[in-house]
Amino acid sequence: MLRFTFKPQRHCALNSCSTSLPRRAGTASSRYVSTSTSTSTPPPTKNSSRTILRDPKNEPANTPSSPISHIAQSLQSRASRTTETYTAYGATKKMFEACQLQADYKIPQASQAGGIVPKTANGEDLGVGEGAWYKELGLLPTFSTWSQITFLHMYLLTVRLRTLPSPESFRTYSQHLLDNFSHNAEHRMTIYHGMTMRGIRNRYLKDLFIQWRGVLAAYDQGLVSGDAVLGAAVWRNIWKASHVEPKAADDGNAPGEMDWRKVAVVVGYMRRVLAEMGRAPDEGLVDLVIGKKAFGLNRQDWGLVGTVSRGMNEPFG
Repeated sequence: MLRFTFKPQRHCALNSCSTSLPRRAGTASSRYVSTSTSTSTPPPTKNSSRTILRDPKNEPANTPSSPISHIAQSLQSRASRTTETYTAYGATKKMFEACQLQADYKIPQASQAGGIVPKTANGEDLGVGEGAWYKELGLLPTFSTWSQITFLHMYLLTVRLRTLPSPESFRTYSQHLLDNFSHNAEHRMTIYHGMTMRGIRNRYLKDLFIQWRGVLAAYDQGLVSGDAVLGAAVWRNIWKASHVEPKAADDGNAPGEMDWRKVAVVVGYMRRVLAEMGRAPDEGLVDLVIGKKAFGLNRQDWGLVGTVSRGMNEPFG
């Protein structure tokens, strides 16, 4: 399996590790926008350069530090980083499961001897899926749909992880989140889609990594620029920039014209989830995600789309 890595922007020194997610320092938080290739192991934390006021009378005499003290400090720093790495692996594995379950699908024919897997009009393997993304939004249960909806929820988590207290923490959690996706995607390629050759799977994984980078850029721009831009990004990634419903090409009785309210529902859903995760403390984020309290379309998202904006009744000018 291929492994892809991230490189966030520079930030403050690494805080001490907790048993769940690292705590944010104070009320201020930094956000990391850029992600690029690097190693998955965080670099050693630099000593703080802040000036601390001291009483000269109580200042101890200058003595050369012993090699033993340097070794002890080095071991303590490495142990702290190792603890966070294992903590991040367990936490992101649980959170990724919540992401990938949103659009989970099965292909029963893939495990049957001589079974013929049905295809979409575009030639994709068609599976069986449950949940609002398939039932209410009318998306097709394919690998492409699963990957894009999983990316969407991974993106929502990534935005929240950007508020962690250091770039090392953000890089560690982001790397493990992407690693979990790569493992799951490769497993689906093998079990459901018959890709037994590693070279073919690696090529698809590289393409998926490029798509993930595009998702980060497109949704970031949408969050900053407004709902219209965010909706366009959602439409391009999830609905493949199609002006017809996904089921229209496969079912002649399905409505053909794209229902743009569905795009608006997803945009509102993203805004709601980001707001809820933003209010959650770092140590409570994992429980919020895996407890089925953060993810999942609900009536509130549909009701928001049906609400008439107050600006619609205001005169122009």
